[in-house]
Amino acid sequence: QVQLVESGGGLVQAGGSLRLSCAASGSIFRLEAMAWYRQAPGNQRELVASITNGGNTDYADSVKGRFTISRDNTKNTVYLQMSSLKPEDTAVYYCKADYRPLGSIWNLNYYWGQGTQVTVSS
Repeated sequence: QVQLVESGGGLVQAGGSLRLSCAASGSIFRLEAMAWYRQAPGNQRELVASITNGGNTDYADSVKGRFTISRDNTKNTVYLQMSSLKPEDTAVYYCKADYRPLGSIWNLNYYWGQGTQVTVSS
């Protein structure tokens, strides 16, 4: 069993900041890439940012320069620092973790968090 516990969402005014956290636990041998996705009502889920085990990052064009993804491998936690927030950033934000499971380390599985709501008011 794997758990991803997200926190940090909420309501913020445009121009404000929020920091999301996602902590992974359970039957994990090693976490690989971790990522944040978001889904606004009526839209498909889209990739916001990703980070490899080694710290290489990638961002959606819409958030470059405003969002920063980071991770603490000692805590199995990934973060998303969001600054200069815009109303169009309003969505449910989901954490996704790729991992190698205990007892089956040659397999690569993935797991989704439950989502956290971010609402940016104008």
